[in-house]
Amino acid sequence: QVQLVESGGGLVQAGGSLRLSCAASRHTFSSYTMAWFRQAPGKEREFVAGISWSGGFTYYADSVKGRFTISRDNTRSTVHVQMNSLKPEDTAVYYCAARIHIAVVTTASEYSYWGQGTQVTVSS
Repeated sequence: QVQLVESGGGLVQAGGSLRLSCAASRHTFSSYTMAWFRQAPGKEREFVAGISWSGGFTYYADSVKGRFTISRDNTRSTVHVQMNSLKPEDTAVYYCAARIHIAVVTTASEYSYWGQGTQVTVSS
């Protein structure tokens, strides 16, 4: 079992930046593949970015590629996503997720552990 707690959400103008963080409770954090998902009102939860256990492999949704950067610090059991050039369509609740398996996958049901989410609102 691992508990995940997100932070860093807020209100920002279009073109601005935010950095989301996710703190994990488990000391075996480095064993988990991590990802960020988001869910806008009335829409399904969608994959944003994922990172392998070592941090050596990252994968992004086309909609955020070149604007978002995912990273992790296994010594601090944290994962981050730096979000630049934010757009109104990035507005959503952002969730941190973890899975014990090696591969970074984009399907939400493949992740066993979830945080409570943090709201990101981008105004035009």
